Amino acid sequence: MGTLFVISGPSGVGKGTLVKLLLEEDSSLALSVSCTTRQPRAGEREGKEYFFLSKEEFLRRRDENGFLEWDEHFGNFYGTPKPFVLEMLKERSVILEIDVRGAMQVREALKGSGISPVLIMIAPPNEETLIDRLAGRASESEEELKTRLDRARYELSKSVDYDYLLVNDELDAAKNRLKDIIETEKSKRRL
Repeated sequence: MGTLFVISGPSGVGKGTLVKLLLEEDSSLALSVSCTTRQPRAGEREGKEYFFLSKEEFLRRRDENGFLEWDEHFGNFYGTPKPFVLEMLKERSVILEIDVRGAMQVREALKGSGISPVLIMIAPPNEETLIDRLAGRASESEEELKTRLDRARYELSKSVDYDYLLVNDELDAAKNRLKDIIETEKSKRRL
C-alpha cells in the first residue's frame, strides 16, 4: 500500500514545479487526476489532465461519497475521485496537489479508513518573494494580485494543520527536502 501525500500552498509558491520535478525523478509516485465539470481546454486529454464529467454525473458521485474532496469555482465543480485514488494507492504512493480546504476534506474523508494522509504545505521564503513571483506573472490586475495575496496569507496561516512546512527558497534544495520528506514517510509506513 502506498502513502497518500497532500501538497498545498499559495498560488505562485512553486508547488506545481516541485511536484513535476519530483515525479520526473521518482517513478514510485503518481499524481492524482481530478474530475471537473468544465469543458476541456485545447490539448487537455480525458484521464490525463482531468476526468471531464457532466454536472449531473459529478453531483451524483458527490452525493454517493465518491470524492475525497470537492469544491466549486466559477460555476464549475472540481473533485478528487475517491475510488481512483484508493485503487492507485494499492500499487504506489499518490500525490494530491490541492488547496487547504481540500486537504482538510481529505483528512476528514479518510478518518477511520486506515489511510493517514501526509499533509505538506509549501511556503515562500517570505511575503516579498511571493509578491515578486505573483507580480512576475503579469497576468493579474492590482485587485487580483491583492486577492491572491490575501488568499496566500490565509492558506499559510493553516500550515499549523499540516504535518510539514517546506519553504521553497531555492528550487533544487526545496525539491530535495520534499523528496526526503516523502522517502521518510514512505519508509515509516513500511515498518
